[in-house]
Amino acid sequence: MAGFLAAGPPAAAADADLVRNGGFEAGLDGWSCSGGSGAVVTTPVHGGGSALRATPAGQDNARCSQTVTVKPDSAYTLGAWVQGAYVYLGASGTGTTDVSTWTQTPGAWKQLTTTFRTGPSTTSVTVYTHGWYGQPAHLTDDLTLVGPDPGGPGQPQLPAAPTGLTASATSSTSVALTWSAVPGATSYTVHRDGAAPLSVTSASATVTGLTAATTYTFRVSAANAAGTSPQSAPATATTPAGGGGGGGGLPAHALVGYLHTSFANGSGYVRMADVPASWDVINLAFGEPTSVTSGDIRFRLCPVAECPNVESEAEFKAAVKAKQAAGKKVLISIGGQNGQVQLASTAARDTFVSSVSKIIDEYGLNGLDIDFEGHSLSLATGDTDFRAPTTPVIVNLISAVKTLKAKYGPDFVLTMAPETFFVQLGYQYYGSGPWGGQDPRAGAYLPVVHALRDDLTLLHVQDYNSGSIMGLDNQYHSMGGADFHVAMTDMLLTGFPVAGNTARVFPALRPDQVAIGLPATTGAGNGHTSPAEVTKALDCLTKKTDCGTYQTHGTWPGLRGLMTWSINWDRFGGWEFSRNFDAYFGG
Repeated sequence: MAGFLAAGPPAAAADADLVRNGGFEAGLDGWSCSGGSGAVVTTPVHGGGSALRATPAGQDNARCSQTVTVKPDSAYTLGAWVQGAYVYLGASGTGTTDVSTWTQTPGAWKQLTTTFRTGPSTTSVTVYTHGWYGQPAHLTDDLTLVGPDPGGPGQPQLPAAPTGLTASATSSTSVALTWSAVPGATSYTVHRDGAAPLSVTSASATVTGLTAATTYTFRVSAANAAGTSPQSAPATATTPAGGGGGGGGLPAHALVGYLHTSFANGSGYVRMADVPASWDVINLAFGEPTSVTSGDIRFRLCPVAECPNVESEAEFKAAVKAKQAAGKKVLISIGGQNGQVQLASTAARDTFVSSVSKIIDEYGLNGLDIDFEGHSLSLATGDTDFRAPTTPVIVNLISAVKTLKAKYGPDFVLTMAPETFFVQLGYQYYGSGPWGGQDPRAGAYLPVVHALRDDLTLLHVQDYNSGSIMGLDNQYHSMGGADFHVAMTDMLLTGFPVAGNTARVFPALRPDQVAIGLPATTGAGNGHTSPAEVTKALDCLTKKTDCGTYQTHGTWPGLRGLMTWSINWDRFGGWEFSRNFDAYFGG
């Protein structure tokens, strides 16, 4: 018996290392890291020429994982070499008892190993490594899962490269792709040079957020539990000129400002006729609902008792027409800090459409600005894919805006002014998260922006009244300086995986759809940025000069411009903000 045991079990010869790219020699191929926390480094390494470096941040423990095909009712050994404190190695979905192990002390490379047995019907497990909250970056290398090879009849095999890829432009900002389905494939990835991959489950995709009159090259790969195929032969398409976003007639570089029309504050009331010609888009602040859930939006000029110098209705309407005759756009802005709007029912949606239409028609306005703040937008538990939202307040808002766009036609100007919490925070967190417990408002504007991107004229995120936000460099950036605006804008123009999920990438917006939102003065909001720092941010984004610590993923001379809260506060500050804009863009 002893001699038999020494010889080892006959099945051992079939054991194999089933982890794909466990030495990270092919970058992060095969791996998914939460919040973009993982990166491949060339030093230090344990073996080969690369290792994984993952950095916890905030509530993200830098979890990097891979799903591996295994054989049911079989024993496996999981191992890795790690460096750092509180580094974990584990396997989930085993069908029996999930396992993990960890090292507590930093220093030299340490080997972690653990074993498990798969359940009688288990065909895949997830292996992972992660750090711990508040800890510095850690390293992982030479990660292996050794056990019976599941290959053979009935087991997944690596899919073939897709064939028959065709690409055709469907608008100036989108391209439709089709290809032949690959037997055994469970998903596909669309690749475009310089852009984040797009994951789909069928043999077709529509790529949006493109630039007019531009040629693009696409490739597709197929995947299943066994891995990812080689990429297909390329296909190209050229988008037609013009179009996208509606609201033609804006200058190449536009200045957007909010006009306190229905209220007064410490900055004083400014009559429409007195707004300087520097302002290309004037957002009337604000249309507000009769109740949070009614959808019934009302707008009125500031009462004389509150604003002694307010003009009459007739004078206001005449001034709007004069601005439009001079090429300016005047929009009704809905919401604001105090105007919570929740379109929780189809009745509220329809009332929203009719009441907003009434305001637009009465004052002869050019379009709509959505400035939903506070608790207007949040995601229901289980609503985890920004590409296919299910939350009523999100779905009904999208439907309402599309109805308005269809009613008023291609010249309808649509702008949005979300806070960073509702957009860029979505890089780390989306809604209440897969396990609940997160703020359901995190990233809640993303499905709205995405669904309306082909109708969107301008997105000007409020880069103020914001906490620190993680950029695509996986570092936190704080408001008030050029780097914050560069990092936040780069995210919009590059695109990013939502909540770190590389299968759900928010595509880049066109540069002509993006403006940077800033407070005009220190009294207008937290995060005031000096004119010199604003200029530095513009130089970095449009010329890739004078950049600070954050390095952009591109250069965008077509960046549309700046937005500010507000025209009133800019007058209060001696027109410093608008004069700086005019000096930079030659206004």
